[in-house]
Amino acid sequence: MNGPQPDPAQHTVSSHTGVMPAKFWDFHARYDRACLEYSRIHLGSADDARRLVDATFLYLATLWPRLQTMPNPGGYAWALFKERVHGELAAQGRQPATTENLAFARAIRAATEPLLTSFRTSFQVEHGREIAELEEGMGLYRHMARLSERQFDILVLRDALGFTTKETALIMGTAEATVRSVRRTAKQRIATAMGYRTRLTPQTDTE
Repeated sequence: MNGPQPDPAQHTVSSHTGVMPAKFWDFHARYDRACLEYSRIHLGSADDARRLVDATFLYLATLWPRLQTMPNPGGYAWALFKERVHGELAAQGRQPATTENLAFARAIRAATEPLLTSFRTSFQVEHGREIAELEEGMGLYRHMARLSERQFDILVLRDALGFTTKETALIMGTAEATVRSVRRTAKQRIATAMGYRTRLTPQTDTE
């Protein structure tokens, strides 16, 4: 992922419509929303997220023939995108998942709402104070931020952004079974950290 990357400032992804093959646009359709929402969560700005995502796809367009020969092009694209998100944050003097601006806080509350619903149906609370922390949303995200990078990504894509297990696996360039296993472990880890206990009903993940 090292090496010179073209400056896309004078172009847009749509300007390549007539020159890129259909497979590229299928690839773009698969990743665009995931990358945009993931970037918005971290950057706290929809406009900044859109610019970063478009710039990344423009770069991927320049190496599309080589990308198709890679053993895991999806994994490469996802890793490259995340590297650019972190680079943008570093340029702003910020860290991933920072809570230093209001826009970020609002984005996190919106993104974690589906996870809150999932936790309500999957786990029971031992003490009332955990309910308040969970309802606040930021408490849940603080625990998410302590997960491994893969666990965090899967929870954001699968639960917060609503992608299916299959879609999450395609986006991250991994197996569906891996998504299921990592997601289950991540949710259990958060539940334990927050003082929750698992219900006696089996967890399912059929999407």
